[in-house]
Amino acid sequence: MSYFDEIPDDNVERAEMMEGILTSRATGGVGDNGIYVQLRRDFMADPNTRDLLPKFVRTYRNLDAFWPFIKNEAPSYAERREIISRAFTPLIDHLEGRNTAPVDAVSSDILQSFDAEGVHTVWAKAMERRTSDPEGAITIARTLLETVSKRILDECGQSYSDKDDLPKLYSTATKALNLAPNQHTEEPIKAILGGAMNLVNGIGTLRNRLSDSHGRGGRLPVRPSPRHASLAVNTAGAIATFLVETFNERQK
Repeated sequence: MSYFDEIPDDNVERAEMMEGILTSRATGGVGDNGIYVQLRRDFMADPNTRDLLPKFVRTYRNLDAFWPFIKNEAPSYAERREIISRAFTPLIDHLEGRNTAPVDAVSSDILQSFDAEGVHTVWAKAMERRTSDPEGAITIARTLLETVSKRILDECGQSYSDKDDLPKLYSTATKALNLAPNQHTEEPIKAILGGAMNLVNGIGTLRNRLSDSHGRGGRLPVRPSPRHASLAVNTAGAIATFLVETFNERQK
């Protein structure tokens, strides 16, 4: 029997096994380093799970490297268990299908095929943070639209400045793709494209008012909730997907 035959086929069980191995090592146990290394390798090789892994899993390739980190991170076993459990929540929620929306799977496939290392990585981070870090998710929703717009402008040979804000980047990208409202005469199409522009501007405003992107002075505004973050991320994902689909269609 192979040494790794005890590794389950189900990804949720595999993630829980990895969490258990790390918890054991963090609380006085030994942990199976060989299985941890194999599980880590498998999850890191999958672009749909790599960015959802805890940062310490992506950083530390074996249990010996992980031990000094967790030992210095918290003195008690209870605190270490909490740190590890909380860090694995986004990955396990994703694998169990929680914290997902209908746009997630479609957008993931399209954005990954367009730019797996750049655009898709940003999208994965946005999805990961919708529940656990709403402010961060709103910031990344805007980053997603900025990244897609710049990537499309690069592909179309259009110039832009590092000082250009999201509305300007998006407007330039839509003109390059013939998606600007003033490039069409049909009222329903103009209304849809104009609505998309308003949504992009709204994400920029929401990010400035509610996200963690700027220091705050005076009285604190209402903190964004997961529903605010889901609205921003899902909207950004839908618009980014529309841009990429239009770009791909024009390339044909």
